[in-house]
Amino acid sequence: MKAEGFLDEVLARVKDFLESSQTETNIRTSKRLQSLQKTTDLKLPLEGRGLEAALDDIESVLRHSVRTTAPGFMNPLWGGLSVSAIAGELVTAATNTAMYTYEIAPIATLIESSILKRMAELADFGTSQGTLTTGGSNGNMLGMLCARQAKLPLSSHSGFDGQNMVAFVSEESHYSFSIASNVIGIGHSNLIKVRCNEHGQMLVESLEEEIQRSLRNGQTPFAVLATSGTTVRGSFDPLREIAAVAHQYKLWMHVDAAWGGSCLFSPRYRSLMDGIELADSFCWDAHKMMGIPLICSAFIVKDAEILRTVCSTGATAHYLYHDTGADVDLGRYSLQCGRRNDALKLWLAWREIGDAGWASMLDRFMELADYLEQQVRSNESLELVSSRMWTNVCFRYVGSSPEEERNQLNAELRERLIRDGRFMVSRSTVDENIILRSVIANRNITENTLDAFLDTVVALGKDIERGLPEQ
Repeated sequence: MKAEGFLDEVLARVKDFLESSQTETNIRTSKRLQSLQKTTDLKLPLEGRGLEAALDDIESVLRHSVRTTAPGFMNPLWGGLSVSAIAGELVTAATNTAMYTYEIAPIATLIESSILKRMAELADFGTSQGTLTTGGSNGNMLGMLCARQAKLPLSSHSGFDGQNMVAFVSEESHYSFSIASNVIGIGHSNLIKVRCNEHGQMLVESLEEEIQRSLRNGQTPFAVLATSGTTVRGSFDPLREIAAVAHQYKLWMHVDAAWGGSCLFSPRYRSLMDGIELADSFCWDAHKMMGIPLICSAFIVKDAEILRTVCSTGATAHYLYHDTGADVDLGRYSLQCGRRNDALKLWLAWREIGDAGWASMLDRFMELADYLEQQVRSNESLELVSSRMWTNVCFRYVGSSPEEERNQLNAELRERLIRDGRFMVSRSTVDENIILRSVIANRNITENTLDAFLDTVVALGKDIERGLPEQ
């Protein structure tokens, strides 16, 4: 089989997979781990099997993959489909370049720079610099590295003793900050968790109390790490008030807007990030709310020189970087060397629908989340367990069960929901209650989807209460 014919066949199978995802009952395979391991040929052969066999393998992969574009997929903070962005992935793979220099990625360099500039403009960041990263976790780590660099300008060259350095996050922040605290050298215990209010937002008065406590203990505060769109509740920290405290104590302010950054497109909802222009850096995942294929994540910083210093190679990468590219080579602002072109897919999607298209999509997602919240509130078998700011809808099945049995009931309900296969939402915990977290970030979700989803949840909950086995 020739390469051209092979690619045609691959595209036909991918198209069938995407189309069937809108009508296929099951979002994921019903096979358990041991069964899938036994029935799937994963061996790497000594002699190649050819392109015909590769088509069979592709069929197997598609058959056993989660259908993340299906209407019932509301599990992580991403989902859905952008056709133009998928085309960008194909072109990215075909051109197969790296993003370290303009010399090897000329048009891709200009495209990424254009995207980063526009994202910075949306946040009123003015003159800034940034990079596309491997995700919000990497962006949060870069934010902490820049904060360390700003506090100790020689740390990237001579190292530092991080035992007394402390940073502050909300107690509902993403776990990547904990990983980053280890990587940058301050350790987990020096990442101070700040209390939140009943809505999951960082309490500014508690932040100031923790900063003052650390100063009394002889520690050195260097960063405040806010969140715009927490993972479970979708809460937005009060950025303007946090910035006032950060500036008072001369601390770097980084905002994890990986999930919530898209609110900046919407005239109606951008106030959720009021004060973002006062931060020093932020990250924003386009592969979440914007539906771009993973991974597409930006980190943006006001002070370009700090990011450049953090990512400096010294004179060791003389085989890549030359004086002619000093003002344009994006590798000088990245911790990665071999970095793929993740900008093209976002650029194509952005050119397709524009700022207005993103705003309209976001407003529609919020409309659907409002609808789901209303349906939960009006159903006596269900209970909303948290107020809502974003498209996260956190609720649980209560039925007629006593309080002490509801955690076990909802844990079992979620397992049955996954095995049922028509819907996929995540399980989490709010105030020690096991809950179902539905996330609206999938363009294929409709009100009918949400009605069918809640009908299924209630039916499964009642079966569990009656002690009925799975069908």
